[in-house]
Amino acid sequence: MQTQLPAQGRSWGELQAMMAEMRTGDLDWRHGRHAAYIWFANEEVERVAREAYGMFMVENGLGLRVFPSLRRMEEEVVQMTLGLLRGQGAAGHMTSGGTESIFLAVKAARDWARIRRPQVLTPEIIAPFSAHPALNKAAHYLGMVVIRVATGPDFRADVKAMAAAITPNTIMLYGSAPGYSLGVIDPITKLGELAQERELWLHVDACVGGILGPFVRQLGYSVLPFDFSLPGVSSISADLHKSGYTPKGASTLLFRSKELLEYGRYEFDDWPTGLYSTLTFTGTRPGGAIAAAWAVMNFLGEQGYLKIAETVMEARKRFEAGLLKIPGMHVWGKPDLWAVAFGSEGYDIHQLGKVMLSRGWVLSPVRRPPGLHLMITPVHEPVIDECLAALAASAAQVREKKVTGSGMAIRY
Repeated sequence: MQTQLPAQGRSWGELQAMMAEMRTGDLDWRHGRHAAYIWFANEEVERVAREAYGMFMVENGLGLRVFPSLRRMEEEVVQMTLGLLRGQGAAGHMTSGGTESIFLAVKAARDWARIRRPQVLTPEIIAPFSAHPALNKAAHYLGMVVIRVATGPDFRADVKAMAAAITPNTIMLYGSAPGYSLGVIDPITKLGELAQERELWLHVDACVGGILGPFVRQLGYSVLPFDFSLPGVSSISADLHKSGYTPKGASTLLFRSKELLEYGRYEFDDWPTGLYSTLTFTGTRPGGAIAAAWAVMNFLGEQGYLKIAETVMEARKRFEAGLLKIPGMHVWGKPDLWAVAFGSEGYDIHQLGKVMLSRGWVLSPVRRPPGLHLMITPVHEPVIDECLAALAASAAQVREKKVTGSGMAIRY
């Protein structure tokens, strides 16, 4: 472990070799042996992303006034995303990722409610049990409370139960499209109706499905509506570095109107330099992330995203069909897009995850209901049969009680 700067700088060749050695124990994502963390389309897209990122690696997205190229690219990325999510007349901006997008949506809802309902001192958010932890993280920082409500038997948000949980302090509702763990889309139409009826802000977490979901629908799959075509939706978070297949550090936060967007802004001018005004939590923003997102979206285009959507949905169908042939295995719920969560009857599914890990397959654990999940991307398509074979062999090993010790850790 290096604990201080070297006395003399090392050559790039030496550093490159050192880093290559360091990564030998990293996740093998290029061969589809991962369940999450990496969204990889193909080597062509990766090349475009690297080149575009490198071109603007030094530029700062905080200074859009002096980098009009970044301003234009961000505006075009936002407009393309709004087009996918039927946001005519809507507004938005880029962020560093889903957590920042959700944080800023919660902040905007809080400030919106301060004007409309100043008597509320501790604002509450009503969310299904399946909501991403980023929601609670945002509420923790912002002095708010999240009330999680049990989902229905289909693992989707129980709108009636959420309605019953509303109190005079409630300012916001939250739904997912889809939820990270089980891959199902909440009934956003009904949540939107409830939000309108009770005059609440509704945020849709479409970080996973916001970019590719519309193309899955275009292919003829039944995808529940979750966009701005629903009048009750106030804001949407949609990650570009997930189903948009752009490099890390690129998400979008979208608002129904420019008026709502302004509630997310922070301004301060009581310091020597003058007005500091920003819509993002971060100050400095890597220009490379903005440029690479713009380049990848233009490189893929509609046809490229349709091809990815077709690939991942066909792979999911193959995976589900093969999974159900393994004794004792079942899918949790009815996933709408490309994420699948599965459990087992008669044996410990987390023991199975441990055995899969020993075989080089990293599947993500689900605590409740007990299961494992896989977020399918194009890199998984060629190895679906190999993965199923490993699952079948691992399941047999667990059923025959040839595994000792506890199962895999339930940690995200």
